[in-house]
Amino acid sequence: MAAGYVYVLCAAVLWGLIGPASKLAFEAGMAPLEVAFWRTVLAWALFGTHAVVSRDLRLAKKDILPVAAFGICGIAGLFGSYVYAVKLGGAAMASVLLYTAPAWVALMSFFLLKERMGTFKVAAVAATILGVAGISLGPRLAGDVAGSVPVTAASVLVGLLAGFTYALYFIFGKLYLSRYKTPTVFFYALPVGALALVPFFELRLPSLSGLAACAFLALCSTYGAYSIYYAGLRHLEATRAAVVATIEPVVAAVLAWVMFGEVFTPVGYGGSALILFGVLLAIWEGGRQAVRVPKSLLPKNP
Repeated sequence: MAAGYVYVLCAAVLWGLIGPASKLAFEAGMAPLEVAFWRTVLAWALFGTHAVVSRDLRLAKKDILPVAAFGICGIAGLFGSYVYAVKLGGAAMASVLLYTAPAWVALMSFFLLKERMGTFKVAAVAATILGVAGISLGPRLAGDVAGSVPVTAASVLVGLLAGFTYALYFIFGKLYLSRYKTPTVFFYALPVGALALVPFFELRLPSLSGLAACAFLALCSTYGAYSIYYAGLRHLEATRAAVVATIEPVVAAVLAWVMFGEVFTPVGYGGSALILFGVLLAIWEGGRQAVRVPKSLLPKNP
């Protein structure tokens, strides 16, 4: 079990590096969606090689359109909105708002999958909403703080969009990922996502430093992080793994402070804590529900 914690912790740290690495790409002259595009293309080369070598290329015809839709919304949508959120509001705030995903999952599960909204889910959504309000209103309530992250309507909305598109991973995974291995899905979804990003920026060859930052995002924060995380799941329960993974926004916030001097207002830190508290409530509720599900109904490993 100890190995599982180490794997998941390493994956969370690698995900926490997305914001700081993206900012390094911005400093190299790259636009946000340009960073998202090259991260997607390079990650496709890695996942594609994995899928080809392991011969995990089979995709049922009925799943082609859902996987393509996931490429547009879950790949282009998440990768694009997240780096844009980093650009507009900083790495710390983007990472915290990304973790509104469990609240979006709870709402989508209620409306799309007809799952019951229990007490913990309602509390998680409420805590998330209050947390977002704390981050958004922090500068007005607490006054300006030197180095505080720029909070605008655009930075908050794009950060929430990143959280929403991240939530699609959970919904899509519940419906489809039990049928396929991760490299198989990403082999088909990543190129669709890359093509969806092309019309929104000027395609050009990035500088060496910009390309290095994107290569790091693809190798370490995408292919490496997902691979290590799923390796950890072999040794650890999904609920415990999800709890450990909440270290990601903490890592992002600390690195953003050390590397770029980003800080929240005191009210903003309170809002961030509420969002993470909402995440833990949602994970706790998910764990309680998983215990009630008969083993015969759980999806088998592909």
